[in-house]
Amino acid sequence: MALNKQALKQGIIVLQQDMLTKTEASPEEYAERLASLIDAFVRSGEVTVAPGITVNTTGTAAAQKGATISEGKGKIT
Repeated sequence: MALNKQALKQGIIVLQQDMLTKTEASPEEYAERLASLIDAFVRSGEVTVAPGITVNTTGTAAAQKGATISEGKGKIT
């Protein structure tokens, strides 16, 4: 799933409007709620890893076991 920048923007607007209705400033609450919005935004992304990661295998042709031996590169979409 692609990151939804518009939903993040809308969440921030709602947060700011809500904070404006408070009788007392609360930087802690604002920071916590903003951090939660950003966390949800980042976690909603999908990471696609490019093919071609080197793999080292052992075993027979019918029963392979293995693990990657090089670092893959990904892209959040």
